[in-house]
Amino acid sequence: MDFNLSEQQQQIVDAVQRVCAPFDADYWLRRDREGGFPDDFHQAMAQAGWLGIAMPEAYGGAGLGITEAALMMHTISATGAGLSGASAVHMNIFGLHPAVVFGSDAQRQRWLPPLIAGRDKACFGVTEPNTGLNTLRLKTRAVRQGDHYRVSGQKVWISTAQVANKILLLARTTPVEEARGTEGLSLFYTDLDRSTVEVREIEKMGRKAVDSNQVFIDGLRIPVEDRIGEEGKGFSYILHGLNPERILIAAEAIGLGRAALARGAQYAKERVVFDRPIGQNQGIQHPLAKSWMELEAAHLMVHKAASLYDAHQPCGAEANAAKYLGAEACFHACENAILTHGGMGYAKEYHVERYMREAWIPRLAPVSPQLILCFIAEKVLGLPKSY
Repeated sequence: MDFNLSEQQQQIVDAVQRVCAPFDADYWLRRDREGGFPDDFHQAMAQAGWLGIAMPEAYGGAGLGITEAALMMHTISATGAGLSGASAVHMNIFGLHPAVVFGSDAQRQRWLPPLIAGRDKACFGVTEPNTGLNTLRLKTRAVRQGDHYRVSGQKVWISTAQVANKILLLARTTPVEEARGTEGLSLFYTDLDRSTVEVREIEKMGRKAVDSNQVFIDGLRIPVEDRIGEEGKGFSYILHGLNPERILIAAEAIGLGRAALARGAQYAKERVVFDRPIGQNQGIQHPLAKSWMELEAAHLMVHKAASLYDAHQPCGAEANAAKYLGAEACFHACENAILTHGGMGYAKEYHVERYMREAWIPRLAPVSPQLILCFIAEKVLGLPKSY
């Protein structure tokens, strides 16, 4: 068992670091203050060819695995870009996986190259205000009318909808009372027609550079050729993207935690109180050392989950565990970085308070820590289902 990066993987890390280098901590601080999607960063990643890292080579992608994609997302976040930088490209990595697996060749040829080149930006429309994680109760309705569907409904917490021109949309094609099991939902990838879609940004605690939104859909016309796979099978299709998403968000969280830890350790070396650096005190050393161990352990789980996924092995427990452990380790590292800085940790110029605000994202999304614990209890330990 080899835990070292391969030569190719190390080259990926080095190359992504070079792309991220001009986008330093002050750049992301400005984005945090002013908002606005980081188009220049997104385009830099596109021009360097990284947006299609896990997409098939036949359509302009690199054809690599989720292991390499996780390394890339971890590297972006760890440079100090955090969740702001990672979220700007996150959708490209896993979002259209259902289209890659279940779409037709014509659909893949039409959809993937513009996304990989950065000409298209996509958002992911699943979550609704009154259903939360109970996806099978979604209410957004798609009604077939000849060669197209008409869709109406609401979505919430839809990232990048302010700037997206495409949407991967899960909608109900069979009324919930008539649907059987997991059937009745259909998946579409289509134009985000703003004449029938209203997007309202949600003001939030952190990651101001990447918008989150409420989306109101009133009669959106979707051609039948924009439906992925069979009608009514959409829920089973999006399941194929859930484990990669958990792995990637875990990698991003660990990168953010490592960025915070690096700033905490550096400050501990430089800050002198009572004629000695504060990092000489065990009260400062021990929390930082503990965070290093927690981040390392979480990172190993990320790579186990990614390796299993790339080997086409079951990885639900590992992907969920990676997301849980990565988010918790990140949060504790950001907290310890602020405590190490003392009062200055509360000041924006030292960046760690921004990291702390972003650290809430992987804790809360895309699935709650409590539901992950329920999943592990039921699926791994064999305990009765609790919800």
